[in-house]
Amino acid sequence: MTIMTLWQPILVSAVLSFIAGSVIWMAMPWHKKDWSKVSNQESARQALSGLAPGQYNLPHCPDMKALEDPDMQQKFKEGPLAFITIVPSGLPVMGPKLALMFAYNLLVAVVCAYFVSRTAAPDADYLAIFRISGAVAFIAYGMAFIQDSIWFGRPWSSTAKTFLDALIYSLLTGGAFGWLT
Repeated sequence: MTIMTLWQPILVSAVLSFIAGSVIWMAMPWHKKDWSKVSNQESARQALSGLAPGQYNLPHCPDMKALEDPDMQQKFKEGPLAFITIVPSGLPVMGPKLALMFAYNLLVAVVCAYFVSRTAAPDADYLAIFRISGAVAFIAYGMAFIQDSIWFGRPWSSTAKTFLDALIYSLLTGGAFGWLT
């Protein structure tokens, strides 16, 4: 079994995961409260205007040596502490983001195909293929968000919901691979 022979489950799992993600993010309620409104949105917008797209932190402490400064320590004690991502201004354009998401789904499926092709016996049954591809898909879709909760304050509830998403994507991926391999 090679990755090239697994082209059908690669495409089908990518399409199924893309459709599931679209439904989850557009129709399901569980991500609706992942972000909150800033209490004084106009003041916050003014304070952040002019920043180039990128990642910022507040207060900005360039290294551990700077953290020894009592003024810097006071800024951390007083807060707020924030990790801010600035994206380019303009109306949201979904087409390129959806294309990138589908490309990511394909990448995950190719990685799943690699693991299936390297670990499954040629006569492996549905469940064996399902386990391998489903586990790899779950890791690919869900595990990185743990780091965001540990280091960047992403709410654990958001990470838990992302795990639910990852479980759905991994079940669809495992099912497609098990069925079409």
